[in-house]
Amino acid sequence: MATTKSIPHPSETADGVTDSALNELFIDELKDIYWAEKHLTKALPKMAKAATTDELHNAIQKHLSETENHVTRLEQAFESIGEKAVAKKCEAMAGLIKEGDEIVADTEKGTVTRDAGIISAGQKIEHYEIASYGTLKTLATVLGYNEAAELLNATLQEEKGADETLTQIAESSINQSARNEKK
Repeated sequence: MATTKSIPHPSETADGVTDSALNELFIDELKDIYWAEKHLTKALPKMAKAATTDELHNAIQKHLSETENHVTRLEQAFESIGEKAVAKKCEAMAGLIKEGDEIVADTEKGTVTRDAGIISAGQKIEHYEIASYGTLKTLATVLGYNEAAELLNATLQEEKGADETLTQIAESSINQSARNEKK
């Protein structure tokens, strides 16, 4: 007599890790970065508006569009593991956004020094996101969430690209120009 195998819930993996502490950590971290990305969609327009140079303004606007896609990808990752997309306040991102706001407030409008500060704040944010997405991708792979791992990796690559863009802008002109500005 043939036996039928039940189809597992989308959040179940072959070795039943859905009840593991690692799975719980993964979901918790996913909720954390989801909050972070949603709040970045509100913070990035302010950073773009505060930017002095068109080059930095345009780079931030481009990354805003990517960030909106990151939110969508995270929703897809939640769905792929059978979880509802829920945000949990990310204290680290809240602090990084606040620091960015303070840099803008503490620098003179229309200066490239302000742009250097915005780049500094932006790169801190990108580095946090790179660390988060790298970890999440690895955890998804270990847990057998292959679709989520692919989605997270796509975002990881974009975050690395955004960081590289900010470095190029800083090194090509902003930092040297800011060096010559007077207080």
